[in-house]
Amino acid sequence: MSTPGPPGDHGLRMVPLRGLRYVPEQVGSLAAVTSPPYDVVVRPDGLLHLESADPHNIVRLILPQADTAAARHQQAAQTLRDWLGKGILAPDAEPALYLYEQSRGGLLQRGIIGALALSAPEEGVVLPHEDVMPHVVEDRADLMRATAANLEPLLLTYRGGPGPSGTTDTVERTAALPPLVATTTEDGFHHRLWSITDPAEIAAVTEDLSHHQALIADGHHRWATYLRLQQERTAGPSPWDFGLVLLVDTARYPLKVRSIHRLLHRLPVSDALAAVRDHFRIRRLDTSLSEALAALADAASGGNAFLLAGDGAYHLLDRPDQELLDRTIRKDRPDAWRTLDATVLHETLLAHVWHVPDAPEHVAYIHDTEAVVEQAVRHDATAVMMHPVREEVVRDLARQGVTMPRKSTSFGPKPASGLVLRSLDID
Repeated sequence: MSTPGPPGDHGLRMVPLRGLRYVPEQVGSLAAVTSPPYDVVVRPDGLLHLESADPHNIVRLILPQADTAAARHQQAAQTLRDWLGKGILAPDAEPALYLYEQSRGGLLQRGIIGALALSAPEEGVVLPHEDVMPHVVEDRADLMRATAANLEPLLLTYRGGPGPSGTTDTVERTAALPPLVATTTEDGFHHRLWSITDPAEIAAVTEDLSHHQALIADGHHRWATYLRLQQERTAGPSPWDFGLVLLVDTARYPLKVRSIHRLLHRLPVSDALAAVRDHFRIRRLDTSLSEALAALADAASGGNAFLLAGDGAYHLLDRPDQELLDRTIRKDRPDAWRTLDATVLHETLLAHVWHVPDAPEHVAYIHDTEAVVEQAVRHDATAVMMHPVREEVVRDLARQGVTMPRKSTSFGPKPASGLVLRSLDID
């Protein structure tokens, strides 16, 4: 069944752009200049690895390194100007939508990259499902102002119908053609990109999308940044009224949903366990990480559960005290929100049991399970791992206008940064 969405002119409005792309002859390889999205790069090891992969890796734009925030953003702007001037990056000759494909093993994902008209949450066209952190939005806004560019696409999803559509037909026809670029990144994903310039094909896609709404799967902070920068400009229509996105029909290409884990910098595991001992059942697991995660999945099927690490073992927390939950979790939200693991973690554990402020100096958000465990062990900190939320729960809450705690989910595979950029000076 197709997702009900705003009809006609009130739905998604995607337009072509002259994508900025790496000139293959000017770089070592396309794989060597790509990066995961900025908030997935695990610092410092991941950042250094990417910087050393190629002197023109996109990470030098999305995560520039300097002593101050202002210097970082100006450095990114200068780097972008230099690369454009030297022909490292160049705009395509004509506006296009781009078909983007990722595959690995039995997984296949296809979506359309384009410039999407911005809309406020209350319009119900693009649905956020997570809260954002103001300091991150501020940082991304400063970077976008300095570079006048959308450096990496957001990941948005919608639910198409079971039958053919303008988008589906265009995707299938385009995917049968030779790609514009193809590369394989070190994580084993194969990436292919096509340019869609035929006016009839573009019209078929845009008309079809105008009947749908989308869920932000990845990129809440960048979407909030798009809206903030648009509101700063009141002189009439401009390129800032649009933002770079990848739009995937999850009825045809379901995404995987993973959790984003927490690293509590200043809380040793022993202290975390002592504080929670009277409120949760605690089981020590002297097993491998994969076996501990399997135990977490089993426990999560029966209620809230968390996996703690950082002292050389794994500790499974489940069966929380219901009286504690009733007392600490706000009651003006749906039950589906009140029972989320992320809600219990933030509202109950962080705020009331561990007394850990949700601020960067206290809490880091890390996607990779091995990375969060390794950093917890290295720094005598506590890693808190969660089981992922189902996509239908996320979408249902978003339709109700209810946002989840920040960094509650990680949809994937995420688009590789560096394959298509958007210059607001060119669009």
